[in-house]
Amino acid sequence: MTGEDLFSGAAADRLASRAPLAARLRPRTLDDIVGQRHLVGPGAPLRALIESDRLTSAILWGPPGTGKTTLATVVATATAKRFVPLSAVSAGVKDVREVVEGARRLIGEQGRGTILFLDEVHRFNRSQQDALLPSVEEGLLVLIGATTENPFFEVNAPLLSRSTLWRLEPLTDDDLAEVVARGLAAEGSTAEPDAVAALVGLADGDARAVLTTLEVALALAGSRPVTLEDVERARHTRLQHYGEDDHYDQVSALIKSIRGSDPDAGLYWLARMLESGEDARFIARRLVILASEDVGEADPLALVVADAAARAVEFVGLPEAQLNLAQAVVHLACAPKSNRVTVALGRAQRDVREAPRGDVPTHLRDAHYRSAATIGHGQGYEYPHDHPDAYVDQEYRPAAVAGTRYYEPSDRGHEAVVAERLRRLRGGDAADAADVPQEPPADASGSTGPTGPTGVAGSEAEA
Repeated sequence: MTGEDLFSGAAADRLASRAPLAARLRPRTLDDIVGQRHLVGPGAPLRALIESDRLTSAILWGPPGTGKTTLATVVATATAKRFVPLSAVSAGVKDVREVVEGARRLIGEQGRGTILFLDEVHRFNRSQQDALLPSVEEGLLVLIGATTENPFFEVNAPLLSRSTLWRLEPLTDDDLAEVVARGLAAEGSTAEPDAVAALVGLADGDARAVLTTLEVALALAGSRPVTLEDVERARHTRLQHYGEDDHYDQVSALIKSIRGSDPDAGLYWLARMLESGEDARFIARRLVILASEDVGEADPLALVVADAAARAVEFVGLPEAQLNLAQAVVHLACAPKSNRVTVALGRAQRDVREAPRGDVPTHLRDAHYRSAATIGHGQGYEYPHDHPDAYVDQEYRPAAVAGTRYYEPSDRGHEAVVAERLRRLRGGDAADAADVPQEPPADASGSTGPTGPTGVAGSEAEA
């Protein structure tokens, strides 16, 4: 062994001894992995592929600290192929091309394949991902991409279609307790039971987070067992993880909680989003939309409150404006609910798209300009204020859609007053609004896509 080799080996040993606890405890075999039994337990599909060295291109998708990089490390030790790790944070197309060229030489000279592990694959833009596609498609590279973000949003569809998607789940409390036990054993220390419970509770299924917090708590404890107070003092090392997938999922949870008239759940998701750094203006926009979509005329003040909260976000800003947002969440959650405005708009839009488009009736046409009366504009129009209750029974739509009822108010909140007024004005011939079946929105599942139940942009999330 040369002096240079000895020096390199000594440096590697010193770096390993100084590495963070999470790095030192990283599993080296499938049996060492904590959690993800559905993927790497006995007889599990991913385990079978790794052990037989038949793993094809794959996307590992899961929250931070669930074992994506660990799985890649295990693959590196189990495969006969050349294993090349890259991070999309620092690598670019040039690095990918170098790996491709090396893979082509290797398979030509030795018949040996190449696995490219690309951590944070979602950080690659579309053109960078496209550079990988030909090599993956022809089998020159086996790509293992790791991402915390929803790959259906962040990975090019052609690349995703040529890869197997493996979803990693947050670790259970029992899994995290096992991770803590391993960490304590590695450091030759102990912890009180309530300290372990607190560590597990703070981690949100993230093994790396629990070990990071434990490492700080161990430093605070010194030679004595780790206490609950040590964990509380160390907890500020934990960061809130909030990716694009969380962005959509949590705003969906906020909207559904408010729609479900649960102010406590609404406040929880509001607090969680704000704590994670969500844009307060985005939250405010969602509340303004919800005020009309899910409350509507059941409480007309809801839109005023939501709009006022949105204005407060712009005028006051955070952190104070979080109180305005909280008030809006509570008001909207506690308000009577009606989606009849949403349904009515959907019905009208359907007629606009599908029914014949008749001309504006002559009596409704603009009669204010010179000579309009000579072509019949405005003839037959009756001015409502000339009649009792400022109402006159006349048709305001083209013949093809005349008489179609779009808006059927519910019997909830202020909308019951609206329903009674419409029944009276219509001479009692209208159907009883309370008995009208509530037509579900076009997307009754509560989709979090860029359009709402009526196709109005921005129902629950922004594209």
